[in-house]
Amino acid sequence: MKNYQQLNKFKLPPNFRGKNAVTVQLWWLVQSSLFACSPQFMYGWRRFLLRLFGAKVGRNVIIRPSVKVQFPWKVQIGNDSWIGDEVILYSLGPIEIGNDVVISQRCYICTGTHDPFKTTFDISSHKVVIEDQCWLATDVFVAPGIIIGRGTVVGARSSVFKDLPAGKICIGQPATVIKDR
Repeated sequence: MKNYQQLNKFKLPPNFRGKNAVTVQLWWLVQSSLFACSPQFMYGWRRFLLRLFGAKVGRNVIIRPSVKVQFPWKVQIGNDSWIGDEVILYSLGPIEIGNDVVISQRCYICTGTHDPFKTTFDISSHKVVIEDQCWLATDVFVAPGIIIGRGTVVGARSSVFKDLPAGKICIGQPATVIKDR
């Protein structure tokens, strides 16, 4: 019988998390308490906590308390952007979110993956860029390494597995262009 993966041989690459284990654990503790338990209106507090842990967060960014950020030091959010309820920024690699971006509730921005062809199940990260003035409607999945062009709308429950051009409306599994915005 063929071995497809042997997880006992998995090794995390050196400095993969970008910070030491103490900082990672401290962030997870802060996120689950001070961040998650803050009242809805305390956007400045949540921006402060993210910045304290190395995130680059612009002016007037609205981040809901139910947002989950894996490693804030790998996240950049431009001015006047909104990050909705239960959004996951799975920042194993860099996530760049532009200005005036809306990431609606339950979206999942994923920068990490494993190599399905290696039994060691090697992990890697690939930067995701969401350019200015995009809108990701509810429950959109964005795969590692994706660039979503300026002003593009991605419809509810779509999955983005390839780059999307600027100024379009895209929907589906996988997301494809249906018209200009």
